Amino acid sequence: MYRRIKNTFGIEAQADKVLEYRTEAELRTFVSALAGESLLHVGAGSNLLFTRDFKGTVLHSGIRYVMPVHEDAEHVWVKAGAAIVWDDLVAYTIARGWSGAENLSLIPGEVGASAVQNIGAYGVEVKDLIEWVDCISLIDGTPRRFAVGECQYGYRTSIFKTDLKGQYAVTYVTYRLDKQFVPHLEYGNLRSELGDKAELTPADVRRAIIDIRRAKLPDPKELGNAGSFFMNPVVSRQKFDDLHALYPQMPHYEVEHGVKIPAGWLIEQCGWKGRSLGAAGVYEKQALILVNLGGATGADILRLCHTIQHDVAERFDILIQPEVNVL
Repeated sequence: MYRRIKNTFGIEAQADKVLEYRTEAELRTFVSALAGESLLHVGAGSNLLFTRDFKGTVLHSGIRYVMPVHEDAEHVWVKAGAAIVWDDLVAYTIARGWSGAENLSLIPGEVGASAVQNIGAYGVEVKDLIEWVDCISLIDGTPRRFAVGECQYGYRTSIFKTDLKGQYAVTYVTYRLDKQFVPHLEYGNLRSELGDKAELTPADVRRAIIDIRRAKLPDPKELGNAGSFFMNPVVSRQKFDDLHALYPQMPHYEVEHGVKIPAGWLIEQCGWKGRSLGAAGVYEKQALILVNLGGATGADILRLCHTIQHDVAERFDILIQPEVNVL
């Protein structure tokens, strides 16, 4: 029997079977029973674009355990099950006076995906919080714990998206949070959103970020999307200087290996903000987001993606890459 695969794009995609497990032992049992079959492990489907049905079994975590496991004078370590909604975990930590995750408020998806994707926003990446990632092999069911240094984290990537893609299911992630709050307000319009309040708390920053995100991001329940579709490209200093001479108003951020340029700005300059190709469109309030206007297929979204890539490359000589995983 075919089963629909949950995804926030609202794309109709099915698998032979969809199984949810609630413990690591149950996942190992599934892996053993399904030996030799094609397996796909998914979270909430918030970073997936399906262009076809999946001929095999889709696995989803139902592990929703969360608990502090260690603390010292400065930090507390929190172990969270992969199925916990990411923003629920952020709310959980802030309610207990722990900081570090507030800049990542309202990012869609689940805890497991945070460790695979290295989610980030407003100058913070989740790799800065992760201590280790517990996994189960989808090949033979053996457990393995990855220290953060083994995860090969980079901008929106990890070893789970590259060398070990499809080989492991994340079951738990342990994060290190701060007991003393040090705000990170340098990115985007966050500081202006907070005003001139003298003493900020993590809850203040969280509320500001939620307000900003809700003002410019569509609710997937109302308009199918996967959040930011493209990664912000990083170009060389020489490349940026050449572009900046032509476009003095170009927003940018200094990073370790060059200059980061917002992909949304590049797309908007090409005239795509608010436009569509059939049932696939670019969100009217944020050009970084591709949306399902109703009845779009994965192929429709992918065609729009390729068209935008072509136009940005032709105008700026920059290839913008999808952040979303295309299947």
